[in-house]
Amino acid sequence: MSAKVAIIGRPNVGKSTLFNRLVGKKLALVDNAPGVTRDRREGEARLGDLAFTVIDTAGLEEGEAATLAGRMRAQTEAALADCDAILFMIDARAGLTPTDRYFAQLVRRAGKPIVLVANKAEGKAGEAGAYEAFSLGLGEPLALSAEHGEGLGELYDALAAVLPAEARAEESEDDDAPLELGEEEDGSEVDRAKPLRIAVLGRPNAGKSTLLNRILGEERLLTGPEPGLTRDSIGVETVWRDRRLKLFDTAGLRRRARVVEKLEKLAAADALRAVRFAEVAILLLDATIPFEKQDLTLADLVEREGRALVIGLNKWDLVADKSQAAKTLREEADRLLQQLRGVRVVPVSGLTGAHLDRLIEAVVAAQETWSKRIATGRLNRWLAPVVDATPPPAVAGRRIKIRYMTQPKARPPHFVLFGNQLAELPQSYRRFLVNGLRETFDLPGTPIRLTMRTSDNPYEPKKRRG
Repeated sequence: MSAKVAIIGRPNVGKSTLFNRLVGKKLALVDNAPGVTRDRREGEARLGDLAFTVIDTAGLEEGEAATLAGRMRAQTEAALADCDAILFMIDARAGLTPTDRYFAQLVRRAGKPIVLVANKAEGKAGEAGAYEAFSLGLGEPLALSAEHGEGLGELYDALAAVLPAEARAEESEDDDAPLELGEEEDGSEVDRAKPLRIAVLGRPNAGKSTLLNRILGEERLLTGPEPGLTRDSIGVETVWRDRRLKLFDTAGLRRRARVVEKLEKLAAADALRAVRFAEVAILLLDATIPFEKQDLTLADLVEREGRALVIGLNKWDLVADKSQAAKTLREEADRLLQQLRGVRVVPVSGLTGAHLDRLIEAVVAAQETWSKRIATGRLNRWLAPVVDATPPPAVAGRRIKIRYMTQPKARPPHFVLFGNQLAELPQSYRRFLVNGLRETFDLPGTPIRLTMRTSDNPYEPKKRRG
């Protein structure tokens, strides 16, 4: 395991900005408003030849344990217990506050190596606050500007002195050879050495964080009755039956017309980015009010992004007639999501933990389907009798000729059709072929891409070069 460094401090001192600087990506949401970060987020950081896991935490605030501030502080305290070193950050421009002094005592009691960071110290405005930080008794403050990247050399020296020797990075080589298959050879592009990336999305208050906490077996993510608690898309890793999983909790997505606040727009964009980087998306619905218009919009988004989809019917413990409801909702899914016919629908309860294994089994099966490669020979033995029995309609008196089909890639399955005048092939006939592929080759609920490749007409006059 790599060394862990937690960034701790009161709200709006620049913790997420430093986190983004260390991981080299804009992963954490950053805004001038205090209290943007609520959950703790982990990322792989590089600083010179140091490689470590950096943890972004919520701003420390006083409050009762049952309140939102108290639950956020509990997440930060969990990060303190799990880390190897602490970056305690203050705002050099604002100077020390009573909150800084109070939580400096909390950090000192953690018994971990502490690096005192005076952020926003660029220019003369931050000098006084940086010197004032000596009074905390946490050692010499490190003047830094996370936004402008100033002081990172000094930060490297400070971390190199407190992190274990294993934090020294070693170069690694990745061998990602393309999959090559013969004409009669099926295959799969599943790489079991890498964690299966799963994005959990849905409307606000669908129970996404509660479900993930149940899968992880710990209160890793912030939960509560308040809708819209999650803002950042938090990635957490776990192991299920010797299979590594990386699960992304995302912010609840409302209709675009209702999203007016800047922070909610940032959170929605972060959720969509998590879907793009995932392999499988779990669309979590409230089983008591399933298949709202926004749910269908999110399912269509997953299909357009080309990701495998599994529908989880959460809060199943609140459904009365479970057998009849399950049958009805599966039929509704096929009726409403024609582009993802056969999508796996799994009743589940994040509160009680019911059917969690069935949900993960469906996710693994969806990834297998999404990564499937079908041999060219099998495809064309299916295609020829289908086209003979149901030929495409003629266009302007000319017959459309379909010659053969191949699958150049998967993730999602992508088929290429070769022939003449395929640009004129009606959309209804394309759907007919896609549905045939889905049924014959067992591709339920996965996006299927079908593109046309028209042969050159040798009798067509060649265009003159300009």
